[in-house]
Amino acid sequence: MTRHLLTGTELSSAALDALLTRALELKAAPLSSRALAGRSVALIFEKPSTRTRLSYEVGITELGGYPVLLRPDEMQLSRGESVRDTALVLSRHVHAIGVRTGPDALLAELAAEGSIPVFNMLTALHHPSQALADLMTLREAFPDRPLSALKLAYVGDGNNVARSLCVLGGIAGADVAVASPSGYELEPEAGGSRTSDPVEAVHGADAVYGDVWVSMGDEATADARRAALAPYRIDDALLDAAAPGAIALHCLPAHPGEEITAEVLYGARQRIWDQAENRRHAQKALLEYLLAD
Repeated sequence: MTRHLLTGTELSSAALDALLTRALELKAAPLSSRALAGRSVALIFEKPSTRTRLSYEVGITELGGYPVLLRPDEMQLSRGESVRDTALVLSRHVHAIGVRTGPDALLAELAAEGSIPVFNMLTALHHPSQALADLMTLREAFPDRPLSALKLAYVGDGNNVARSLCVLGGIAGADVAVASPSGYELEPEAGGSRTSDPVEAVHGADAVYGDVWVSMGDEATADARRAALAPYRIDDALLDAAAPGAIALHCLPAHPGEEITAEVLYGARQRIWDQAENRRHAQKALLEYLLAD
């Protein structure tokens, strides 16, 4: 069966644990694998990207593969060609397809119509590529404790990043708490626990996670979002309310002074820049897994 990563639910706890272990091995020896030698991977970017494009493009190259970057204005999809036809053509030329887009249905259709792995580089509802790097960063920051013994608190908008943390964090056995204001809650079906109180969410947490308040497409409601989410800023006081030695995480890009203070973002209590680097290593492990014989 062809393997895909559309939401993260495709991974068992054993597969996720092995993938994270492999990611740490690849970080220690970045050029040790040639798993993609002679293989090409299509990367479709319908949304802007810095970290996702950089980490996947460099990671595929380090694995010996060739990344084929495709933008909407360079594809016949933008002129009405069907997703089915696109999937059939790509399946004849490349070995996997990564997509960064809005509608989750696009990934599902590519996976259903093609014959090669499809992986999610961000959609409106899910960001499993990010969550893999987040869990890897937790493993790295707390090497003497399993993920099942850690608590992760997410504070802010219940968005795609929060959902993927709950989904993949739950598979790993971690305790994931999400604090959001009214109107910004994450549905309970994603897993984890819910509260409107950020201090309650971070109580006992080993990591406190934040994301931007105004994402792509939210510009029209920017002022209302900033007002509602202001109490969910990650600062030293919120970290003090977490477990001793708690770290701050953020998927970036960040807006210092909004969802996180500059003191935390650039200070000693965060692993945010390790987290950004770990995108590459976790995704390399993912590509090995998806394309394994």
